[in-house]
Amino acid sequence: MEPQLRLIAGGPCKTNGDDPPCGRDDCPTVFTTDRGTIAVQGYTTINRETPEGEGIVEIPEAVLREAFRALGW
Repeated sequence: MEPQLRLIAGGPCKTNGDDPPCGRDDCPTVFTTDRGTIAVQGYTTINRETPEGEGIVEIPEAVLREAFRALGW
């Protein structure tokens, strides 16, 4: 069963068009889940083999800081 996601940082684009991949209103985002985990959406950063179901993504530091504030960390 897929986890339920709650957006806590990032999300809809707030750029002036200088980030073309983000122009689809689908920017790097941090979520909490109903499983007690954190899920991260970001840009694929390197070509490195990972276990099935896992991936390595890049997310701006400002989005992670926003997530930490939202969690009270």
